[in-house]
Amino acid sequence: MALINTIREKSGWAVGTVAIGMLLFIVGGDLVGGKNKLFGGSDTVVGEVAGQKVELADYNNALEQAKQQFTAQQQRPPDDQALAYLRDQAWNQTIYRLAFQPEWDKLGLAVSDDELVDMVQGDNINPGIKQAFTDPKTGQFDKARLIEYLKNLDKLPPESQAAWRNFEANLPADRMANKYNSLLKNSVYVTTAEAKRFNDDQNAKATVKYLFVPYASISDSAVKVTNEQLQAYLDKHKGQYKVEDGRSVEYVSVPVVASKEDSAAVRSTIGTLATQFASAPADSLFVKMNSEQPYNKAFRSPADLPEELRKQMPLAVGKVYGPYAENGTYSLYKVTGEKEGPQSARASHILIKPEAQTPQAKAAAKAKAQDLINKIKGGADFAALARQFGTDGTKDQGGDLGWFTKGRMVPEFEKAVLGAPVGLLAAPVETSFGYHVVKVTAPTTTKTYQVAEVKKAIVPSDATREAAYAHAQQLKGQATDLASFRQLTTKDKTLQKQEAPNLDRNARSVNNLQNARDLVRWAYGAGPSGDTKIGDVSEVYEIGDQYVIAALTGTQAKGEATVAGLKPQLSALVRNDLKAQQIMGKLGKTGTVEQLAAAYGPTAQVGTAEGVALGTGTLPNVGFEPLAVGAAFGLKPGQHSAPLQGEQGVLVVEPVSVAPAAAAADLKAVRQQLAQQRGSRQDGLIYEAIKAHANVKDNRSKFF
Repeated sequence: MALINTIREKSGWAVGTVAIGMLLFIVGGDLVGGKNKLFGGSDTVVGEVAGQKVELADYNNALEQAKQQFTAQQQRPPDDQALAYLRDQAWNQTIYRLAFQPEWDKLGLAVSDDELVDMVQGDNINPGIKQAFTDPKTGQFDKARLIEYLKNLDKLPPESQAAWRNFEANLPADRMANKYNSLLKNSVYVTTAEAKRFNDDQNAKATVKYLFVPYASISDSAVKVTNEQLQAYLDKHKGQYKVEDGRSVEYVSVPVVASKEDSAAVRSTIGTLATQFASAPADSLFVKMNSEQPYNKAFRSPADLPEELRKQMPLAVGKVYGPYAENGTYSLYKVTGEKEGPQSARASHILIKPEAQTPQAKAAAKAKAQDLINKIKGGADFAALARQFGTDGTKDQGGDLGWFTKGRMVPEFEKAVLGAPVGLLAAPVETSFGYHVVKVTAPTTTKTYQVAEVKKAIVPSDATREAAYAHAQQLKGQATDLASFRQLTTKDKTLQKQEAPNLDRNARSVNNLQNARDLVRWAYGAGPSGDTKIGDVSEVYEIGDQYVIAALTGTQAKGEATVAGLKPQLSALVRNDLKAQQIMGKLGKTGTVEQLAAAYGPTAQVGTAEGVALGTGTLPNVGFEPLAVGAAFGLKPGQHSAPLQGEQGVLVVEPVSVAPAAAAADLKAVRQQLAQQRGSRQDGLIYEAIKAHANVKDNRSKFF
């Protein structure tokens, strides 16, 4: 604890203690030695960074500390999702430490004892320390409390001392990382010429006439793409397609769904409870013992009651309502209290919005609303008219607003509805939204109710789960290879085959299957057999409420992409290339833009885009088309381009007028803006560059 000793020599301050958990900078792995033994036992390397092997024990020790930190901060152990995050964070931190250290050594970067003291109690205190010793009430950092903590560190529990030592050990790396990044970030420079060009690109505006033939105007089925064409495209653009390891699987699942017998069993149980609930002496205790959700003693207005109870208004104290089947749950409700509260009512409306905020537009909207009122009085269906003429989100519900309490609607609307009799209001109600045709559907009430609820979910029984598992095992027995696996959906029409292409080595989900880590590990050869080949069929995995069987259908190695791995994406690109050739071959080169469009046919669109800026590369009403925008700024007004292969289709552009950008009032400010934009990206770019240079090998999937 060299730093502590130095601080003690330089400081005589003393104040109270705070938790060191907030200071931890270390993250790391999980203790999985037992899992490792399942797959070989002797392999203790989880990866390699910059030629240095990462040992499982080191990784696990670091993660154990991270788990302790998480538990201290969150007052609970990490769940599966948090643990997955800690593992990834640990791995990234390991990469950072091992990949950057050689770069620091090359430059001779070091951190002196004086610098370390400065990071703890000087003018440049580490942000983590500042956060830990900042009073949450005042937001002020208390250095005295920090010094007292350090002075009394040897009196703290051993785990707190160990936590500080780990934190202290990482302070030099933290400072060297800042130094290294600062060296590179300070090399970012923007010239005056760059600033001027940026100002011109952003502020020069053009009005551009264009001819646009979208690729979608030619059917995909009319353009055949060959594997040779795909390979030629990939060879030409190899640098754009670097890929990581990937595994492709197909899978079927057997859902575990509650049966009619399961539902009947819960219905029988809830029926028995209904009888007991009616005479229960302590309703809150009864709910605690028999319900799957806690007792709520609050008094609720009709707006906050379950819909089934609202249908029974007014409610009687002491009465049990139900059981009701709602969203896979049986519910019982017992009214345990009643008292006066705010006014509540229920209504439906048809909102007619004026087309503009002018007297004429408002008068027209009001007249339309009154006309609807007259039609409803004449027998027209309110809900049908709401669906036809309504202009807000309630139109699909026939205009139903449901129950609401005073204060939830705009004052004009509440004044008209609260206290009004049930039925259609004679005149439209004007609010800031427009004119409302209003129908009061339930009388105003001031009653609020205290309701005890007993809920029982309809869940699969053990017998149902066992039957689903037996079905999955039967399917597994029929699927001995890829061909027989694919026959499963032919034999059993209840099954649906899903595809999951190019799964990442560290993926934790497969499409919508969450917590599917075991399935991913199997695809990467970490299953009981120790190896997985294309065509292999997995064991039955229980993932959530379903049993899953998968087959490995493809592998992708890290490096350059293959046609097989990118076929859908490449096919779309090559297909557009072929469509562009067809369109450009049909488009003429002479004549006006309008004449070219007329000669091509009705799918050629002619339009004019205003306010086009070179720096955005976007043509309004067309989309991102940098090539076309660039061409427009390179032509003289009245001169049109040759047909151009764009992002969305083929274009011909003709500038109508170009307004040059005004000279920047302060080019220095523009330079600073650009420098800040570039600097903000440097930390991420530096990390990715060093990571790529470190030749990282991640073998964590062998262990977890």
